[in-house]
Amino acid sequence: MLRVAVIGAGYFSRFQISAWARMDGITLTGIADIDAETRARLASDFPHVQIFEDADQMVSSLMPDVIDIATPPATHADLIRSFTDRVPTLICQKPFCRSLEEARQVVGSLGETKLLIHENFRFQPWYREIHRLIHQHRLGDIRQARFALRPGDGEGPDAYLDRQPYFRDMPHFLIRETGIHYVDTFRFLFGEPVALYADLRRTNPVVAGEDSGQVIFEQPNGARITFDGNRTLDHVARNPRLTMGELEIEGSDASLSLTGDGEIFLRDRGSNDWQQHLYPFEDLDFGGNCVEALQTHFRDCLSDGDLPETAAQDYLRNLEIETLIYRSSKEGRRLTLAEEIA
Repeated sequence: MLRVAVIGAGYFSRFQISAWARMDGITLTGIADIDAETRARLASDFPHVQIFEDADQMVSSLMPDVIDIATPPATHADLIRSFTDRVPTLICQKPFCRSLEEARQVVGSLGETKLLIHENFRFQPWYREIHRLIHQHRLGDIRQARFALRPGDGEGPDAYLDRQPYFRDMPHFLIRETGIHYVDTFRFLFGEPVALYADLRRTNPVVAGEDSGQVIFEQPNGARITFDGNRTLDHVARNPRLTMGELEIEGSDASLSLTGDGEIFLRDRGSNDWQQHLYPFEDLDFGGNCVEALQTHFRDCLSDGDLPETAAQDYLRNLEIETLIYRSSKEGRRLTLAEEIA
């Protein structure tokens, strides 16, 4: 039984806390948050969990096996350094740290402590199923793919105020906050890119950073994978935040389409008909219950001694790619990863 404590109880961490609380093999022992109203709500919602104002006091008192850090990026480095070698495993929310350089420094000073990144999009059930289909060669060789991010939540003067108002002040927004999920998911589905070109822009003037743009990733086999994001536009979906958009993949043998409702359709080469590919998923909490799927993966790997998929050492490559995306857009040129990443 792994004893888990959570630091931070903001908008998204509610999904993490709820998942920990209902998982087998996990005891949610403590939650720390600096806000008094939040602590009162937590005490009511989780009466069997100890609630703290001070994270250090919580860790010293409870000595958990795992700390889940669900706080803003500016706090990550200090918290991770504070609990390194005191707690066996740390999980950190994304965006991970304030910069690539800070993230590298943190990873380089971990000692014996494991650091995992809470990157849950690749654990959305449709991506797990698409990964299975690709690696069973159901589509043949992947030649082209495009994900159109269209959550529709970034239009107008009140954009993001009702849910995550800090989005409006982020100097780097679309890629730093959201696109990074697809950098990771594309690596999971299609492998490592060899080059990229990015064109980013701001569509809604009330946000400080970019909220739309395209990134084209070149794969070793010549395939082109496109992230086409625009947060001011929507797509057809009962819940636009379920998949956040639509994915199309074209292979040498078949094509695949992912709808905004999480449905997968396949069309064999030469056919005029799309056939629905049925697979099970649970529409619970966020993204098809991907938070619990990720945390279950962490639990199983920690219990079995395996390395989880989103260990911090590997996650640094996502941040390296993110840095190149912003450089490419600023400089208006294609960048090759082997030449640009030291």
